[in-house]
Amino acid sequence: MNWKEIKVSDCETYFTYKGKKLFNKTFKKVMKFHPEGFAPVCDEKGWYHIDMNGNELYSEKYYKTYGFYCNRAAILETENKGFHIDITGKRVYQQNYVWLGNYQEDLCTVKDENNNYFHIDLWGNKVYKKMYKYVGDFKDGIACVMFFDNTFTHILPNGEYLHNKRFKDLGVFHKGYAIAKDEKGWFHIDKKGNESYKERYALIEPFYNDVAFAENFDSDKIWIKL
Repeated sequence: MNWKEIKVSDCETYFTYKGKKLFNKTFKKVMKFHPEGFAPVCDEKGWYHIDMNGNELYSEKYYKTYGFYCNRAAILETENKGFHIDITGKRVYQQNYVWLGNYQEDLCTVKDENNNYFHIDLWGNKVYKKMYKYVGDFKDGIACVMFFDNTFTHILPNGEYLHNKRFKDLGVFHKGYAIAKDEKGWFHIDKKGNESYKERYALIEPFYNDVAFAENFDSDKIWIKL
């Protein structure tokens, strides 16, 4: 059985395979299977993970569980206390976090009890010393971070800045360009933080095959090209 062929029901309370209900069981809530072959489910005892045969991955039950990414799954013991487990169900580090994301490119965003955001590695170690008001996931080795003055920049996995430029808002890079916002509006930047053109827009999307959808300040929907 291929995990990709296991579907979540429309009511999100059971799984189907080729149109038939799996495990002959209805849960309170289920999430989709991931490449490791495990899925988060919730019944009257709490949240946990099952394998493709419907067997429990471990005996513990939690306030909430999420899918596996990079062989790690985010777990909440309470609404504001969480950590990650590996595919054996074992906790991979001792720290607890108020909020935690899913691993991307072997790094993960977390929030500590002082509302500081930063990234940790697969074993829970901080990968740089600085703290931020918010950090996003890494994509192609680059992540967006928000300073405590509400400005944004891009960082590398070791915490170094990509271009040392700050913006009012910022997106991840897609095919070499990221959306950015300054006091005049939205535009695109390259990996040196340089603007790709002089115009500014009210709304903008990443480039897709050299074209990006945008909205100008007259609310006109337009296309812009590289």
